[in-house]
Amino acid sequence: MSESISKTDSNANQILLNKIKGAVGKKCACFVLITCTEPASDGKMEVELHFEGDETLAAFLVDNASQVFQDTQQQSRESK
Repeated sequence: MSESISKTDSNANQILLNKIKGAVGKKCACFVLITCTEPASDGKMEVELHFEGDETLAAFLVDNASQVFQDTQQQSRESK
């Protein structure tokens, strides 16, 4: 299964995504790719999310990644 949340789905993006799929290899059960543009002058940016593999596993990966960032921030605050 493949899902994409994106305002634009250009040919260049698809080529890049195919390169990423090749780089992660066939043994990869699932991956999540989240990208964003540089902020505009009003602070807005476009965010794109794409995942390959099982949707539940992709959600698990994102949740665990979020926890890693929270733990890192907490450790940084505690070390100050």
